[in-house]
Amino acid sequence: MDYVSGKTQKQTLEISDILAGGYEGKDITMNGAIHTIRDMGDVAFIILRKREGLVQAVYERGGKQGQHLPDLKNLKEASTVEVSGTVKKEERVPNGFELRLKEMRILSEPKAPMPIPINKWKLDTTLETKLNLRPISLRNVKERAKFKIQEGLVRGFRDYLFRQGFTEIHTPKIGAKGAEGGANIFKLDYFHRPAILEQSPQFYKQMMVGVFDRVFEAAPVFRAEKHNTKRHLNEYTSLDFEMGYIDSFQDIMEMETGFLQYTMDLLQKEYERELNILDITLPRTEQIPQVRFDEAKRLVSEKYDRSIRNPYDLEPEEEALIGQYFKEEYDADFVFVTHYPSKKRPFYAMDDPADPTFTLSFDLLFGGLEVTTGGQRIHDLDMLEKKIEARGMTDEGMEHYLMIFKHGMPPHGGLGIGLERLTMKLLGEENVRETTLFPRDLGRLEP
Repeated sequence: MDYVSGKTQKQTLEISDILAGGYEGKDITMNGAIHTIRDMGDVAFIILRKREGLVQAVYERGGKQGQHLPDLKNLKEASTVEVSGTVKKEERVPNGFELRLKEMRILSEPKAPMPIPINKWKLDTTLETKLNLRPISLRNVKERAKFKIQEGLVRGFRDYLFRQGFTEIHTPKIGAKGAEGGANIFKLDYFHRPAILEQSPQFYKQMMVGVFDRVFEAAPVFRAEKHNTKRHLNEYTSLDFEMGYIDSFQDIMEMETGFLQYTMDLLQKEYERELNILDITLPRTEQIPQVRFDEAKRLVSEKYDRSIRNPYDLEPEEEALIGQYFKEEYDADFVFVTHYPSKKRPFYAMDDPADPTFTLSFDLLFGGLEVTTGGQRIHDLDMLEKKIEARGMTDEGMEHYLMIFKHGMPPHGGLGIGLERLTMKLLGEENVRETTLFPRDLGRLEP
């Protein structure tokens, strides 16, 4: 009888295995894809692309080792191979070692030439071409590194919140009513019933505060916004958390600051390779300044001689100027803008008792771009119903949401972070599509 033990013994090694030490001068086996071939005559350098980076393999014509190697002219870029050879220290190549080839077995070969030169250090092509050829363009070392950094952001979010007593949840993405309201909702037919794609997990994460006290989710959300800008997507990944028994919305900002500090430290320690590939200097997170919405508008209006045109919201140019102001005055990469006007916040946002025209809410700006929206929520049913009525809304479709307040809810609040925007600003990119694996916008449904 054969059994599966869950302990696979692989003969092939990874880059991290070699870097752990003890393989200098020893024969090992590796697999990978041929990233590029540099033929120098008697010697050729075959660069293998692996999940952890690049490995230089030295192919020498003639000699005993050549008897077990395919003819170099038969090797193609993008072929996948299994190779064996001797590990030799070489400080001038990636990862500080190379492999002197003795044997090579071709696992698969491409059927067509590469449509773009992915082995170049930087893809010299348009964003549109990169997106059209996304499964191929992501094989480029720098393009791939962007999404390892993005992995680190999600990993930091999860790790930090687990340490803070949060429970990870998974909420539905098909619903009956949007959490944010407005017209930016994708509608669909659900077995002859009207339904929508969720704009936010807001209702569900508030429900789960009544169960677990602290919850989080990393998942897609959908916005039917007819924006075709460098900062908007119609589907993006939202890093959401909601926490109960808060003293004020300050607790939410403190939790996000802790997440950012933990995550930047994680990136520095465990994603150094990718940071170096992309030449990234991580932002400062020791202390993040906070400023009231109305005060922020006044400050940039006075310093940059810009008139205040919209007293109820921040225009993109104002966000950029606020970021510039706090960088110039405080050397701050991030800034919390608090107390947004009530009329520009969802109905569930808690109004400021001192002045109900403002809310106990905030946005986090990173380099002059909003990457987070959050704040304290209304937890009293009477207060919530009055606000729904005052806005001329109906509670139809919200029965299950309102149920939680009938049966008691603690003071609570939370936030949503746009993962792709956060990655974009961290990497210094100009277009959010650069940091989205497979973007969905006004004109793109494929690949």
